[in-house]
Amino acid sequence: MFRLQSSKVLAVDMTGDAVKAKNGSMVAYDGDMAFKKLSGGGEGLRGMVTRRLTGEQMTLMEVKGHGTCFFADRASEINLVSLQGDKLYVESSNLLATDGGLRTGTSFTGLRGASQGNGLFTTTIEGHGQAALLSDGPAVLLRVSPQYPLTVDPGAYVAHQGNVRQSFQSGVSFRTFMGEGGGEAFQIRFEGDGLVYVQPSERNTIAGDV
Repeated sequence: MFRLQSSKVLAVDMTGDAVKAKNGSMVAYDGDMAFKKLSGGGEGLRGMVTRRLTGEQMTLMEVKGHGTCFFADRASEINLVSLQGDKLYVESSNLLATDGGLRTGTSFTGLRGASQGNGLFTTTIEGHGQAALLSDGPAVLLRVSPQYPLTVDPGAYVAHQGNVRQSFQSGVSFRTFMGEGGGEAFQIRFEGDGLVYVQPSERNTIAGDV
């Protein structure tokens, strides 16, 4: 269903089924399609409430029909993720599209979410199907294992999956070594067994220095 037309354009072939995508991300389509604006990144009342509390601006649309839709967002790189009943945690700004059958919601992420200005919640995706993630440059997939925890700069974080625990870790930031630190710095520490997606270019946030 999902395939890369290029590294920056997602093609979705549909035969009467549906796909959820970032609002405004469709660049072309052929065939017969119907479009519907959805309430946002989370489903149901809880999703609506958390978005109001956090100011999260993610908006999704549903595309359904027969033919092929093409999606892109500001020439960002697109990364395909296959879910086999597991859950994926992703920054809302990095989510491009999901299979219509995948469930989307919101999850409390604590201080890391607040530090980025994205609120205290992040988007969750679970079920069986595919999701397309955006990244500034090709995303790098890093393994977290019980023997080797992983520390990530918040501005480079895209998503994670698996049996992974997140924690806030203050101290020296990556920016400090480049003379750009200006306050108390922190990183995200991942422990457990899973995968973390990072992008090779940091988004413009206040995440590195609070």
